[in-house]
Amino acid sequence: MDSCVRFFLYLFFFISLSLKYRCSAGELEANLTARLFVDASVTRTIPETLFGIFFEEINHAGAGGIWGELVNNRGFEAGGPNVPSNIDPWSIIGNGSSLLVSTDRSSCFERNKVALRMEVLCDKKGTNICPAGGVGVYNPGFWGMNIEKGKTYKVVLYVRSSGSINVAVSLTSSDGLQTLATANVIASDVQNWTKEEILLEAKETNKNSRLQLTTSQKGVIWFDQVSAIPLDTYKGHGFRHELVQMLADIKPRFFRFPGGCFVEGEWLRNAFRWKETVGPWEERPGHFGDVWMYWTDDGLGHYEFLQLAEDIGAQPVWVFNNGISHNDQVDTSSILPFVQEALDGIEFARGDSSSTWGSVRAAMGHPEPFDLKYVAVGNEDCGKKNYRGNYLKFYDAIKLVYPDIKIISNCDGSSRPLDHPADYYDFHIYTSANNLFNMAHQFDRTSRNGPKAFVSEYAVTGKDAGQGSLLAALAEAAFLIGLEKNSDVVEMASYAPLFVHTNDRRWNPDAIVFNASHVYGTPSYWVQRFFADSSGATLLNATLQTNSSASLIASAIIWQNSANGEKYLKIKIVNFGSSQVNLKVSVNGLGLSSIQASGSQKTVLTSANLMDENSFNEPKKISPAQTLVDSAGKEMEVVVSPYSLTSLDLLTESSKIRITQTPSDSFSRSSI
Repeated sequence: MDSCVRFFLYLFFFISLSLKYRCSAGELEANLTARLFVDASVTRTIPETLFGIFFEEINHAGAGGIWGELVNNRGFEAGGPNVPSNIDPWSIIGNGSSLLVSTDRSSCFERNKVALRMEVLCDKKGTNICPAGGVGVYNPGFWGMNIEKGKTYKVVLYVRSSGSINVAVSLTSSDGLQTLATANVIASDVQNWTKEEILLEAKETNKNSRLQLTTSQKGVIWFDQVSAIPLDTYKGHGFRHELVQMLADIKPRFFRFPGGCFVEGEWLRNAFRWKETVGPWEERPGHFGDVWMYWTDDGLGHYEFLQLAEDIGAQPVWVFNNGISHNDQVDTSSILPFVQEALDGIEFARGDSSSTWGSVRAAMGHPEPFDLKYVAVGNEDCGKKNYRGNYLKFYDAIKLVYPDIKIISNCDGSSRPLDHPADYYDFHIYTSANNLFNMAHQFDRTSRNGPKAFVSEYAVTGKDAGQGSLLAALAEAAFLIGLEKNSDVVEMASYAPLFVHTNDRRWNPDAIVFNASHVYGTPSYWVQRFFADSSGATLLNATLQTNSSASLIASAIIWQNSANGEKYLKIKIVNFGSSQVNLKVSVNGLGLSSIQASGSQKTVLTSANLMDENSFNEPKKISPAQTLVDSAGKEMEVVVSPYSLTSLDLLTESSKIRITQTPSDSFSRSSI
């Protein structure tokens, strides 16, 4: 045979063989199979506190976010204590011939002396007649106020003048041409600062509105502490209803606040100091958050955070400054005033209403103590020079007065023992999707002795995350399954950051995106909903057998519906691979006929593209899709979609459930 012919015959043979194997591999990859063995005779109780939330004042999460105050810079303090100062975002209605606006230090509030001085040069008659509608100032809020027809808004302002006043207080469209609600403050004797309260019921809806104060009467008027807040807030406590409802829907077991870097500050002078945030809102000085670079009037303060935790049924976890910022720190020899400030903050939360700081809380409307059991000494400060010395001062002082309070160290104890006492150690991780998926086993080999882990900040970041991708969410779901399976050593976990105002993205991604009128959850938010029933549930031993184990991870729990008492076997599976998987599930140890044939659901989070995101236009493009499970049983087959999070909630006959608690060290943590 000619050598050229032989060559082409061999070439044809190898190409055919290659194509054959390639097709076979494709068929095999498209029909991957796996088995999941669930053993209900080997169990452990998951901590009641495992999954919670972490709030930081970042991305205007509080000011312009969950806090219902509509006025931005309500006390005119954001421009600084020196006058004249910038009144931004307040703006003037009128011109230099009709109005002069400035600031002075004439306020009646000692801790925030700046007030707005408005000299009206025009009048209703004479040579200088005011324009139609009058002159004055307006405030656009936080990138527009969402005013809704039929809702009532409470406006409070402080005013004084040497003469009589007739001021129109109005909610209008952003250009002032549409009046949504208006009322007049008419007074003849306001030589001293006078508090005025007005209720405005909106006659129309406008999602980009403003508050304006106008007059057509010549004279000088001073304004200070101008507030506008809807009467309809979450449980009547001042929080934006739909944003907090999204938190409540996660069923968080703890609420960490108020940061994060916000607690530290770039400099200590700009750190969050709780004593400046309690008492009457008009007397709070506010401060510039120099890490995230915006002013907050601290209407959302120490009291409000504790109230919010109570409102959503979560344990408060207070993070306080330990004398360390990003750029300066207090020497341990001088730290005692900061220690006393922390003790006072605990007394504010827990003290009897007759105690020094408990009485301040009681005067604010909460005579009964808050249930504060957890405090964190600083945030991400472990490697700094004075942290260990400062920490020990806080630890000893708090344990002496409040021995039951659990204290959280900033230092990571997952790979080696801490060199100081702690009830919990803080663990933060922001990384790529692949890294976080692989970190599902991060705590498999962590010592089961010593303090427990608090994974208080985790998320996929960078190019994998975009502004909230499916890819990021799936990696996070796998990581949470790993935490669930290691919940004998990991007792608390929370995603970060929680909120972002779309007009002030300081950090990407975030769980919940909002503007003045709309809100949606990113895929990472919906992942949290899959784990809402895990805290306090019973963890079962779940073992996968698969030739694609690198892309699959699963867990199984028994949880009880508090509304009707029914118990469910929940199986969660993350498929981080590009192939569909036919999963055979086998359940043992629950008793005969323990899984009912009907009443079970399958919930799936997936999308056509890994980098798909939700948006205001498509708020639920990626959200859980539920279907009924027709063939539920101890032996069943489930199709697991590529790149998906799947949850099976299998209704059980609770009377036949047999659960035997076993020591945590006998539980197979490494099985996936």
